[in-house]
Amino acid sequence: MFNKKKGSTKIDSLIGQGTTVTGHVKFAGGLRLDGAIIGDVSMTDEKNGTLVVSDKAKIEGKVVCSHLILNGEICGPIEVSHYVELQSKSRIRGDLAYKTLEMHPGAIVDGRLIHVHNGQREEMAIDDLPRVADSKAE
Repeated sequence: MFNKKKGSTKIDSLIGQGTTVTGHVKFAGGLRLDGAIIGDVSMTDEKNGTLVVSDKAKIEGKVVCSHLILNGEICGPIEVSHYVELQSKSRIRGDLAYKTLEMHPGAIVDGRLIHVHNGQREEMAIDDLPRVADSKAE
């Protein structure tokens, strides 16, 4: 069961494994994807749009939602207004804009991570990240 911080606990729609949808998909509430979407995916309600992408699923296009739980693949830019969970098999090829991010070991992002705070985009360069002291140093 989903934790409340991860979005709605209700899945309203399902695109099953073996199904491919071509074109723009707009959803309300919760959408679980086990198949493929070739086109943009966006929520119709600005506050409630939970997208769950299973480990066998793939999206080729822009994604806009309030909550994203990803264990599959997305090729395209992603904008998540609240919470993102990148599970161990997740693959992103494109930029990810997020407010809160949870990333499990094994997840891959081939693009920029862009933190959004109070509507402002804050890109972090690798050089801006804090360095972990070498445990073998004197």
